[in-house]
Amino acid sequence: MKLMRIVRMTVLASALGLDTCVLQAQETNEVEQLKRQLQQMQENFERSQREHRQQMEGLTQKLDALARQQRAGATVAVATAQSPPPADAESWRPTDPIRVGKGSAYMDIGLVGTFAVGGSTADDIEAGTQLGGHDPNQRGFTVQGVELNLQGAIDPYFRGNANVLFSIDSEGESFVELEEAWLETVSLPGNVQVRAGQLLTEFGRVNTQHPHSWSFVDSPLVNARFLGPDGLRNPGARISWLSPTPFYSEFFLGVQNSHGETATSFRSSGHSHGNEEDEEALPFAYRHPDNDRGVEGIGDLLFTPRLAMSFDVTENQVLLLGASAAFGPNSSGMTGDTATQIYGLDVTWKWKSPNAHAGFPFVMWQTEGMLRRYEAGTFDWSEEATDDDNNTFLDEGVLVDVSGAAPAVLSRETLTDYGFYSQFLYGFRKGWVAGLRFDYVTGERGDYEQAGLLLADNAGGGEPAGRDPFRNQRWRLSPNLTWYPSEFSKIRLQYNYDDRSDIGDDHSVWLQFEFLLGAHAAHKF
Repeated sequence: MKLMRIVRMTVLASALGLDTCVLQAQETNEVEQLKRQLQQMQENFERSQREHRQQMEGLTQKLDALARQQRAGATVAVATAQSPPPADAESWRPTDPIRVGKGSAYMDIGLVGTFAVGGSTADDIEAGTQLGGHDPNQRGFTVQGVELNLQGAIDPYFRGNANVLFSIDSEGESFVELEEAWLETVSLPGNVQVRAGQLLTEFGRVNTQHPHSWSFVDSPLVNARFLGPDGLRNPGARISWLSPTPFYSEFFLGVQNSHGETATSFRSSGHSHGNEEDEEALPFAYRHPDNDRGVEGIGDLLFTPRLAMSFDVTENQVLLLGASAAFGPNSSGMTGDTATQIYGLDVTWKWKSPNAHAGFPFVMWQTEGMLRRYEAGTFDWSEEATDDDNNTFLDEGVLVDVSGAAPAVLSRETLTDYGFYSQFLYGFRKGWVAGLRFDYVTGERGDYEQAGLLLADNAGGGEPAGRDPFRNQRWRLSPNLTWYPSEFSKIRLQYNYDDRSDIGDDHSVWLQFEFLLGAHAAHKF
């Protein structure tokens, strides 16, 4: 009996031990199963967040596209954020819009100040390395521009915009210029829009931008050389049509005056080497401009067509393509029947992270190329050859033939120039953008540059005129780093390495700082 009792107890203990192991194994499996369920739920939650974020961004893009369609003429734009109108005087901040009026007739007031400090190894900063009218123009400090912007609704049919710029040149002289002032329709049928007044010409990507919206301290070389130090702008009108395609596609046609200092390459007052007051400097194409007739007919106007398109490559990538042209007379030669043609292509690609916050991180690449065909007219330098000193030789500053004995006579010819810039921007974290730009400009050698002409030196001799510095080969490399403490301020550090044929290499460093008060017009993407 004892033996039987011992056997039973042993069997019972074994059974209890086995049950305990089974229970422990079940508990372990249940814990592992719960862990897997929790991990799966976390993954589903994160995936759902990403999908909702992408859906929200997609809806935002669609709303923006519908807004552009309804505006019937707005460009593809990623507008810089603007603060809402102040609710009352107590809640107003310096960065809030200053609004005059309300309802269908109001005006927002904004002010942008852009300044630079730095230096360069170049001796000809303003007229040599820095071609743009709003580039840093001297060692030390430069007031690149203090711009007053007025924008708003005129009535239910028109809106208006004006940009008035104050600046100081390298001689310390202050000046004020009207960059833009126009009215624009808001309710024409058929996706048509008309703008009229003082206009920045719709050509390429940079020409329509004000200096404070540039991605670099200075303007690209090709823009400054072909379209002018202050950009191509003049009084006129522009009509645009937003086509009803599944992607953004808009056609522009501008008609403007072709004369004045803001119509470089057309009937402008011309360039000169070095200081504009230097009477001995040679003008562009070695021909003094004749710009006295004003507008006598339609042939004296400037015509600028442009086509701009945008495509969503993926949910996070956008591609913009543009083609531009400008046709008008120029002021070269003695006959006044010469013309200029400029053609341009631009490509912009932007990627934004699906997890972007406030637009960061992002990558953006932009390239713009231009080709100019300039008809240079016949010019006789005897018109400039006056012997003020009663000498037997030609006065200083007169272009003479290879013997140096007689004023030069330049024949009619067509000059071809081309250039481009390519820039890369990387917004690697909120408020921080690293950039790199490469510029290149050159021109095919003209007959007047190969004729061995001399520039009289008032001593019976002369120096070879050589290549035209306004058409000679040049390239520049510009890395920079920009910090945006907020959407209302900016600090940018930029280095320029310049290589100019027949002149040499130069190094420049510029620190730019900028602030915004009040409202300002939206900037194009």
